[in-house]
Amino acid sequence: MDILEKLQILGAAAKYDVSCASSGSKREVNYGIGSTFTAGICHSWTDDGRCISLLKILFTNECIFDCAYCINRKSNDIKRATFTPHEVAELTMNFYKRNYIEGLFLSSAIKNSPDWTMEMLYKTVYLLRHKYQFNGYIHVKAIPYASLDLIRKTGFLADRMSVNIELPSEKSLKLLCPNKTKESILKPMEFITRVGEEERNFVSAGQSTQMIIGATEDSDRKIITLSQHLYKKFKLKRVYYSAYTPVNDDPRILKVEKPPLLREHRLYQADWLIRVYNFTAEELFEKDENLDLEVDPKVMWALRHLDKFPVEVNKASYEELIRVPGIGIKSARRIIKNRVFHSLDFDDLKKIGVVLKRAKFFITCNGKTYERHLIDLQPEKIKLQLTEKAAAQQRMQQLSFFDKEIFTSVITGEI
Repeated sequence: MDILEKLQILGAAAKYDVSCASSGSKREVNYGIGSTFTAGICHSWTDDGRCISLLKILFTNECIFDCAYCINRKSNDIKRATFTPHEVAELTMNFYKRNYIEGLFLSSAIKNSPDWTMEMLYKTVYLLRHKYQFNGYIHVKAIPYASLDLIRKTGFLADRMSVNIELPSEKSLKLLCPNKTKESILKPMEFITRVGEEERNFVSAGQSTQMIIGATEDSDRKIITLSQHLYKKFKLKRVYYSAYTPVNDDPRILKVEKPPLLREHRLYQADWLIRVYNFTAEELFEKDENLDLEVDPKVMWALRHLDKFPVEVNKASYEELIRVPGIGIKSARRIIKNRVFHSLDFDDLKKIGVVLKRAKFFITCNGKTYERHLIDLQPEKIKLQLTEKAAAQQRMQQLSFFDKEIFTSVITGEI
C-alpha cells in the first residue's frame, strides 16, 4: 500500500475524533484556486483566535478493541492501514513546507497492544522534534492502558495530549466499550495533570478530552456535570462533544436517525457558560435533566430567574451583566468602562456590541425598557418572542452584514 492510499484511509478514519475542529469539506473542483483536500486537513484555533490548519490522521485504524460505536472496531470489515513513524514525519514536513499545515493532530486505534501503539506515537513525535527539528504544534493521543513512562516521554515532546473519556457514565462505558474501564481513562488523565504541574515543559498547551453524545441515554445534566468535574480536577483546556453518527448496526447503541447536532450545540454553549461565565451545572439544570433545544442555556436560566431582572446596565456589577442574555464578556467590560464617562442608552449598547434582540427583555437603561410592552412579560411570552419571531425573521430576511447588531454578534460570538 502506498503512502497516498494510507493517507486517504487514515485521514478519513480520523474525522470522528473532534478533539480539534475539522472543516469536513468534500467538495470536488477541477478549476480555480484553493483546495479542500479530504485526507486529513482540519482547522483548529489558537488562544489568540488565529485559525490554523493541522494534518489530522490516525497512526493506524487496526484495533484490538471492539467498541460498539467505533467505525474502526475489530469486528468491522473495513480497509485497514498503518503508517510507520518515518512516513508520518515525512508527510508532516512535506505538508508544512508547502504551507498546507501548521501542525499535526495524531491519534490512533490500538494495534497489537496499548504500549506498542503509544511507542509508535512517541517515535513519530521524537523524529519530528529531533531529526526534522519541527517546532510546530503537535497534539497526540494518550492511549488507555499504555505505560505511564511512554506517556511521560511523549508529553515532553507534544504541545497537547488528550485521553478520550468517550462516554458520560461508567455504565455506558461498560455497555459500549467492554475493553475499556473508567480507571484506564482517568489514570493517564490524572498523570498528565500531575506531571504538568511539576514540569514546565510537559504538555505546555494542556490536555483535552471528547465525549460522544446521543449513543446512550445519558442526560445533558450528567454530561455537563461530568465536564465541570473534569475541568476542576484535571484542569482540562477543553471538553469536546461529538454528536453520534450512526456507523454501526449494534443493538447496544441508542437508535438515532441522524446526529443530534442541535443538542451538541447546546452542550457547547452550556460548557462555555461554565468555563467563562462562572455558571455551575447545578444552576443551569436545577430540576431539569436536559437543556432546552429551543433557546440557549443562558436564556433558559434567565427565564427561570426573572426575579433577578431587569438589570440596570448603568449600575449593575460585572457579574450581573454577564448573566444577561445577549451581553458577553467583551460587551460587559465595555459597559463598565464606558458608563464611567456618561450614562448609556440603547443606542450606546448597540455600538458596544450588545445583542439587543435577546438582551432587551432583561435590561433597562436609566430605568427605561427598550419597548413599553416589555414590562411584566411572562417567561412563556418571552420565550415565544425569542423563538417564533426569530424564526420568522430568519425566513423573511436575508442576513445583512450592514446590520450592525447582526454583524457584531456574528464576529464576536457573544452569547
